[in-house]
Amino acid sequence: MKIALLGYGKMGKSIESIAQEKGHQVVAWRDRSFEKGALADADVAINFSVPDAAVSNIKEALDAKLPVICGTTGWLKHYDEIISYCKNIDGAFLYASNFSIGVNLFFKLNKLLAQWMQTQKDYTVSLKEEHHAQKVDAPSGTALSLVNTILAHSDHQGWEVNTRSDQDKIPITAVRQGDVPGTHTVQYSSIIDTISIKHEAHSRTGFVLGALVAAEWIIGKKGIFDMDDVLKIS
Repeated sequence: MKIALLGYGKMGKSIESIAQEKGHQVVAWRDRSFEKGALADADVAINFSVPDAAVSNIKEALDAKLPVICGTTGWLKHYDEIISYCKNIDGAFLYASNFSIGVNLFFKLNKLLAQWMQTQKDYTVSLKEEHHAQKVDAPSGTALSLVNTILAHSDHQGWEVNTRSDQDKIPITAVRQGDVPGTHTVQYSSIIDTISIKHEAHSRTGFVLGALVAAEWIIGKKGIFDMDDVLKIS
């Protein structure tokens, strides 16, 4: 598999290293500070750029007829624009807020628990996410995926981050410190007890391996996909 890397930060460098270990080849790079190689030489593009560069990177790769895997968060106000663009040119696009296989199973567990807790009015729900100090967006895309699922199965009217000013909104605590790869906790509390589910990444390797699995899977396909399609857990 020949890969175009869109974004060459921590995740981009990790993808390059592990891809090479698995016998794949990175043939093109796009970053704020440099460009190298031709997108036309690649089989697939993997985007882990900064949020401000995501839309232009994705469109450039789609214009080059490449299927695109995107793990950048913080750009989703343009999501519908990208979906329309991809459909109009008969391309292939897969976005995931988190490519870890464990996290995607965690998403399913979160949905099931939210459904069960929908009728349990004595419990209040909250989320906490922890990431490395260099992470730009807060809350994380993974936290937003979790909270949006909970909102779909509750009477809450939205979410708020690092504050508790509105009882109708789900509170999210976002912590940025050290080199934490990513920890997410969903908690339901009552005066009787507390129910928690938690996913803790030990390294970025799980994110990288999931992105490479998705990249291998999407080659030759057309359409809009997510990790449920890749893992066959929809």
